[in-house]
Amino acid sequence: MPSSRQLPRKPFRFGVQANSAPDRKSWVDLSKRVEANGYSVLTLPDHFTDQLAPMPALMCAADVTSTLRLGALVWDNDYKHPLVFAKEIATMDVLSEGRIELGIGAGWMKTDYEQSGIPYDSPGVRIDRMIEGIDVMRGCFAEGPFSFSGKHYTITNYNGMPKPLQGACPPILMGGGGKRFLTYAAQQADIVGINATMTAGAVGPEAISTMTAEAVDAKVDIVREASGGRIADIEMNIRAFLVNITDDAQGAIERLSKGMGVEASMIAETPFALMGPPSKLIEDLLARRERWGFSYVIVGAEDVESFAPVVAALNGK
Repeated sequence: MPSSRQLPRKPFRFGVQANSAPDRKSWVDLSKRVEANGYSVLTLPDHFTDQLAPMPALMCAADVTSTLRLGALVWDNDYKHPLVFAKEIATMDVLSEGRIELGIGAGWMKTDYEQSGIPYDSPGVRIDRMIEGIDVMRGCFAEGPFSFSGKHYTITNYNGMPKPLQGACPPILMGGGGKRFLTYAAQQADIVGINATMTAGAVGPEAISTMTAEAVDAKVDIVREASGGRIADIEMNIRAFLVNITDDAQGAIERLSKGMGVEASMIAETPFALMGPPSKLIEDLLARRERWGFSYVIVGAEDVESFAPVVAALNGK
């Protein structure tokens, strides 16, 4: 088990991951409810499935809220040239008055690549390209013109405008599950999200096997060891995919474990699940912050109201 003494214990904050809405009114209503219930952040995934495109949807949410921060879990570096992406992020940061969080990753969902015709390169190549992309984005955000020459991108005497309102760069969130990715995130990101290992390109038994408490121990170990002296500055993030606010915690755990074909103890112990009444979830989250450093917790859009008592009890503490 990782040493809690060496892990950050930042105040709790909470986010909501949404996918879509049938119309503007529904999306605006959701954005306002997320903010009104005390959540700090609204995010979307970045896929080519039946979802709203993150950038216009998040800008709409920014326009109807005043404190809600906005981002993606996570934008795929492969889907846009980083110079174009940097310009869009900086514009959103200016127009939202500094409320953008820059979630970025190397891409993983194979069907996105197959349907779009974007080459689905090996994980190593995708990570190499993402690292270059982040360097390009930082150059775009910095003062004055810059040039960059890499294997994947070449930038010549370019001065990115506008500049982000949040200074040199909006907070960078990097979420992943592999050793190389987490090592880089530990050295470069402001927020590190622990995720399943997605080398299969789809959610299946391989990914689920890397969501156990013991697997998370190993992933957090990588972050702690690779971060050096900056571990105290890192905010640790987890997206709880399996949420059921219910008085029958054991029943919910057993039903879900049966449906997933895993042991009930796996569901009970994994930080990717939140099962039980608010009082239990408060205790679980406190214990998980102690064990893994998780203080930034994201739930689904369907959980906004049911999870709100937990937000009210722990937000900022």
